[in-house]
Amino acid sequence: MDKQSLLNEIILIAREASTLILKYYDGEIAVDDKADGSPVTAADRAADKLIVAGLKKLTPEIPIISEEGFAAGANPDISGGTYWLVDPLDGTKEFIKRNGDFTVNIALLEKFEPVLGVVLAPVTGLASAGVVGEGAFDEDADGNRKKISVRQANPEKLTVVASRSHRSPELEEYLAKLKPAESISRGSALKFCLVARGEADLYPRVGPTCEWDTAAGQAVLMAAGGIMTAFDGTPFRYGKASERFLNGMFIAKAPGA
Repeated sequence: MDKQSLLNEIILIAREASTLILKYYDGEIAVDDKADGSPVTAADRAADKLIVAGLKKLTPEIPIISEEGFAAGANPDISGGTYWLVDPLDGTKEFIKRNGDFTVNIALLEKFEPVLGVVLAPVTGLASAGVVGEGAFDEDADGNRKKISVRQANPEKLTVVASRSHRSPELEEYLAKLKPAESISRGSALKFCLVARGEADLYPRVGPTCEWDTAAGQAVLMAAGGIMTAFDGTPFRYGKASERFLNGMFIAKAPGA
């Protein structure tokens, strides 16, 4: 299956998960704490189960690393460098707050690099998707598609998008030095999408994330012509199984930022 056809199938899986998540969103939200102290809901677990089942049926030969699966002890061999990364409900804190800033994230990696990704916001039904080297698009809830691409940033008039629920003194210090013309706060992988569609120039992250938080957003960003590196400018690494898939600091940006 070519990657565009595969992408279409992944969007369908993400939409199924989105429909399931909204059933929980419209009811009472029961919250548990995982071992690392982060919140998890029944919606996270149900969406994870649905997505993993869909991926296994679609590509049974490709291993899957999902947030909830890994938390439950599933850790398949990814030494070949090709695997799925899944965050069934990215932005659980935003989901609990019912502010709409949460997403379904599904990414395919090859040679430990994101090559295909879908970031879908259940509340709006908007899916941002792309294949690296082949372009990116937004698909609305009715299936209408619009090509998206990053803009050429003006270093003197940067628009920065940063985390809504994970602000830190380090981030505030970085923003103070950068002196952006505009600063936007958003939750989940939606921050990547703002840069990908040319609505922001820079997304810096100094707080903790995991690979399933970033892979789909990075794939969409890169498909739209964007760049993502570690804070020191070196390539951003995936496949950190021995480090529990924890990420270091990163910068996602448009050219010129």
